[in-house]
Amino acid sequence: MKLPKYSMGIGDRFGCQGVAQLQAMRQAKADGIEVAPVWNKSFREHSIIGTRPQDVRNEADAAVAALKWEGPYFVDADHVHLKTIDDFLKCSNFFTLDVAEAIGRPAPAQDIETFFRQHEGFIGTLEIPGLEAPFTVTAEDIQRIAEKFLFAVQEAGRIYRYILDHKPADTFVTEVSMDETDTPQSPAEMFFILSAIAVEGIPAQTIAPRFSGRFNKGVDYVGDPAQFEAEFRADIAVIAHAVNTFGLPNTLKLSVHSGSDKFSIYPAIRRVLRDFNAGVHLKTAGTTWLEELIGLALADAEGLTVAKDIYAQSLAHFDELCAPYATVIDIDKTRLPSVQTVSGWNSEQFAAALRHDPTCKDYNPHFRQLLHVGYKIAAQMGPRYISLLKRFADRIGPHVTDNIYRRHIVPVFGTD
Repeated sequence: MKLPKYSMGIGDRFGCQGVAQLQAMRQAKADGIEVAPVWNKSFREHSIIGTRPQDVRNEADAAVAALKWEGPYFVDADHVHLKTIDDFLKCSNFFTLDVAEAIGRPAPAQDIETFFRQHEGFIGTLEIPGLEAPFTVTAEDIQRIAEKFLFAVQEAGRIYRYILDHKPADTFVTEVSMDETDTPQSPAEMFFILSAIAVEGIPAQTIAPRFSGRFNKGVDYVGDPAQFEAEFRADIAVIAHAVNTFGLPNTLKLSVHSGSDKFSIYPAIRRVLRDFNAGVHLKTAGTTWLEELIGLALADAEGLTVAKDIYAQSLAHFDELCAPYATVIDIDKTRLPSVQTVSGWNSEQFAAALRHDPTCKDYNPHFRQLLHVGYKIAAQMGPRYISLLKRFADRIGPHVTDNIYRRHIVPVFGTD
């Protein structure tokens, strides 16, 4: 199974927006932009909401049938480990193998020695087509990289082989994810990580590295876009060279776990993709949940009341909601509006504060980030929330579709 050149991860917390999400891909296709949808939902999100991986498969299949979608589509077992993978095996055809926690753990000494001997021929100057300057590789570099990353790649191999025990190799796509760690991988590290992936026998089609800057949930990139572009460009070049050098799948591409809405780096991604004629997998995380909430707030008085209640309860449970996401949110509590203030807002004021439009004076990124992680509150509402999503589907859907198409697909994948 091959992943197309362009693909997009579209999380949907409550499983009600599959058709609206796919409509964005259909609109893109009509405009000459081919993007494969990848519905993704992590074990943590399933646990919080009370859903199961099969629910995502059902949603994806139903959306495809409703819109008569004839292109490829995927269901991602998102950020899985050996302890969490079992429920995803039957219904997923895309597996994001999350091995970030294994980075830095030592592989067996004999394995490190073997890795060193396999790669000592690269000691010296290594030229990568597409990079302005070669980089120097020392014996110490290879030893350090093996000590830091080899165990993590071996863990990815263990997860991959576990999947193989349950599914044929040609029925799923494999991604290796190393983004949820503190330090970006250098081009040299990426090169030898990819070699280790090849040695491990993992036919990875995407790899998710850590980039400089902060990829906070629901808001724009925090960092230097020029530095991101340099890192993204280097990684694209290294991947192309590694494919030829190590015999990795020719569909291998970068995966950018954006945390949603990294608008300031989309131009850089687009430039580099065009320069290298490369593909990318872009994950948008909780964008749909927030657009869903905006649509609900604008639907009618009851929808607005529920949206306000979700905010009030999110603020009351601030520490509990934010703790699991501490490394990917940056909320200043002093800049969060009080419950009393929000209770006096009309629907347009609520939507303006939440909608990611930095040109709007009422946009509040702290408000947005808190609601991004506040989906647990909506889940606890149960039928009260879900019934409104179904009742106002025709009001909510256009917000979801427009957001994915106009603010994500066009800036990254557009043809003009």
